[in-house]
Amino acid sequence: MEEMNTGNNWREEQNFTLVVRKPCFGLPTACPSCLPLYLYLKFAQLPFHLDFSSIYPDSDQIPYIESGDYVAYNNENGGVIESLKRDGIADLDTEFKSVPEWISTKAMVSTWLGDAIMYELWVGSDGSSAKMIYYPDLPWPIGKVLFWKQSQTVMLQLGITKGNAEQKEEEIYNRAKIAYEALSNRLGEQDFLFENRPSSVDAMFLAHVLLILQALPETSVLRNALLEHGNLVKYAEKHKMEQIEAGSSSSSVPQFQSGPSSSAPRKGPSNWSSKPKSKSKREKTKEEKTLRKRAKYFVAAQLVSVLLFLTFMNRSDDEVELDDDDGYGYDD
Repeated sequence: MEEMNTGNNWREEQNFTLVVRKPCFGLPTACPSCLPLYLYLKFAQLPFHLDFSSIYPDSDQIPYIESGDYVAYNNENGGVIESLKRDGIADLDTEFKSVPEWISTKAMVSTWLGDAIMYELWVGSDGSSAKMIYYPDLPWPIGKVLFWKQSQTVMLQLGITKGNAEQKEEEIYNRAKIAYEALSNRLGEQDFLFENRPSSVDAMFLAHVLLILQALPETSVLRNALLEHGNLVKYAEKHKMEQIEAGSSSSSVPQFQSGPSSSAPRKGPSNWSSKPKSKSKREKTKEEKTLRKRAKYFVAAQLVSVLLFLTFMNRSDDEVELDDDDGYGYDD
């Protein structure tokens, strides 16, 4: 009871700001780490303002939530949602924590589906969606290097090598299809996955479905697999309208602005739309001011990386030409 009172005091007395990556694809944020937190706060009915950060696009601190001296980062204490639950601010999972099926479903969504969307964004595509989500404002060379670095990191995390690439791809997609089938059966015609009320699993899964439908191209294997389950699509449509579109005019929901190129809806079975609005300004926090001061160093470091990369490639080409001139090619 004392913990609940603490949470109520927070909700009544504090002004929360959620810092996420910029909006695109008709969503308030299309970052796979940020959108679940946004939806979790909406399901928990915790009033908050939305702010965006384009500094350090590869930072694992984002998303984070702050209110006065209180700050919860994505890369600390199990993530922002776990921090909010532990601190008694917003906990949707109290009654589910000991339910085996809920625990296994959460693990399936966070691992199998989490791996699948990371694979499509960074390995199984041309990277156009990832570019719009993470670094739309960076120069092309820097974006190219960042994409290459992150794709290598994702391949390492997923255990993908040149020798097992096809096998891993098939395994990732098969697991995602199994997950969609299981979640479709679990959901049925209900509004939520468990006891017809929201939990963190709904926030995670709804974010996944919206990203698949909005941010991935029509050729996406995940997108086509998901579209086979009509109730999952209806689930996304309903909650997108209630939690994102309908709330865009509410004082408890932040207004956001998205450029025309990033907000263009993808074709699909329904009319996915958004209502961009100008974002209300607020005074920057001490943390954001510090990050902005360091932003120039990040850009400079990435420029150096690009120059080193291009220098290395040029030297490699020169070495190959010298080998051919000396007659040491493989044809000999």
